[in-house]
Amino acid sequence: MVVPASDARRRAPAIALAAALAVLAIILALFLPAPTSGPPSASPSPSPALPSPLPGPTSPPAPGSSPPAEEPQETDTPEAGQAPVEPPVTVPPVPVPPVPEPEPPEAPAQPPEPARPAPFPESLRGQDLTVIPGAGRVVALTFDAGANAAGLPKILSALAARGVAGTFFLTGNWAANNPQAEAQIVAAGHRVANHSMTHPGFTSLGDDLIAQQVRGAEEAILAAGADPRPLFRFPYGERDTRTIAAVNTLGYVSVRWTVDTLGWKGTSGGASIQTVADRVLAGLQPGEIVLMHIGSNPDDGTTLDADALPQVIDRITAAGYGFATLDAMLGH
Repeated sequence: MVVPASDARRRAPAIALAAALAVLAIILALFLPAPTSGPPSASPSPSPALPSPLPGPTSPPAPGSSPPAEEPQETDTPEAGQAPVEPPVTVPPVPVPPVPEPEPPEAPAQPPEPARPAPFPESLRGQDLTVIPGAGRVVALTFDAGANAAGLPKILSALAARGVAGTFFLTGNWAANNPQAEAQIVAAGHRVANHSMTHPGFTSLGDDLIAQQVRGAEEAILAAGADPRPLFRFPYGERDTRTIAAVNTLGYVSVRWTVDTLGWKGTSGGASIQTVADRVLAGLQPGEIVLMHIGSNPDDGTTLDADALPQVIDRITAAGYGFATLDAMLGH
């Protein structure tokens, strides 16, 4: 069929457009890569990944073809598909130095304790006194008690009748065995002193045993109701520089005697009431210390000192002397 020339001119542009489209399709087919079924390769591009398409039915692989690579499995944890989360860093606590407790305020300095008065004048330290220093015309009658109390009633009676006070040196054993007798001495207003616990010789004793003797007697005499401090007499008069210092350290002053009546010898030893009184008057001097004994002679049972005491007091008084206890040497 013959197409008119006017129609042919109108169709020419359409035919040219269709030819151009066909050529463009061929070019695109040659240069564009065919799509693959494998997972997209990782790209260094920082652009975010597109969401995966919803899963759908897949056609079975063609015979002889290799199975597609297994796609990564997702998990249900929130971290899936995100950057790994580092565990939290535990920062140890910074130790805080302890706050020191405030020190208690210092107590105000206490004033020094006043010095205690010496139990005896310092001038008497180191001495074994044979007279009362500076006493004047007075005599101290002293009585040792270590054996028994046989002469005590007569002695207390004579002293009371003449208003004279004496000083009684008691051993601890005597005080413990005769507490009522000690009480009578104290009640009559007489002075009590320390004559050791058991009446041993002191120069053969160590300082520890000396302390036991002195403290033991002190405790026994105190328990019976009197305080012997600070007057001490050595048994048998046995002493030396060391033993005197030892009793001084214990708070005692050592007191000896001016004259021993020797009445303790008894008639069996050649003594009598007259010899007792004569010895006292022969030694008469200011501050004289007379040694007499309470107990009886163990052989004949005599109590010559107790029997001679009334005459002794009367003769001393007649000579113009008075009487004092050994507290006079302490300034009492």
